[in-house]
Amino acid sequence: MTISKVALYARVSKDDDVQDPENQLIPLRKYAEEQGYEIYDEYVDYQSGKDVDRPQFQQMIRDARGHRFQIILITDVDRFARSMIHLHTEIKRLNDSSVSVRFINQPEASTDTPEGELILGVLGAVAQFERSLISRRTKRGLARAVAQGKRLGRPPNPARTDDIVRLRQEGLSLREIGRQLGISHQGVKQRLRRARLRKGVEKPI
Repeated sequence: MTISKVALYARVSKDDDVQDPENQLIPLRKYAEEQGYEIYDEYVDYQSGKDVDRPQFQQMIRDARGHRFQIILITDVDRFARSMIHLHTEIKRLNDSSVSVRFINQPEASTDTPEGELILGVLGAVAQFERSLISRRTKRGLARAVAQGKRLGRPPNPARTDDIVRLRQEGLSLREIGRQLGISHQGVKQRLRRARLRKGVEKPI
């Protein structure tokens, strides 16, 4: 009896410090052991699902085309792709290489049967819809914050601003100040302008 070789794929967002890929890999390893599969390799990306050029994902696809394994195990569809176009493109590439994909938390969705491919398409559409909703809510939240006059991003460090003002008073140029403090000369210029506005004075820098 030939033992199937499998690839494990996990993805976590690069902007989320809470997520740990082991939360996906541990159940994937357990599933592979229970099914008697041999694990060829584990591929982990720290990127958004909307990023098509994920390095480990693309390496996995290349290994699939090289017939290094027969099955890819993933926890959920949204770990694989977050758009219908990407989902169908990659599934076709894998099918052409005779590699199937199984989502252990969504066993009804697989590329082994026509019914599984249909369900996979539905789940892929749901994942894309959810990502669109998140993006829309984020954009609306940012627009509302701007309309309310809220500052976006991190506030400037007052200690750094004081250093800029002091060095400028000592006669240093904007570029010289930037080199000393490790910021761009445009950043130096903006800090000086904000400092002068706070004092009620706006003079040429």
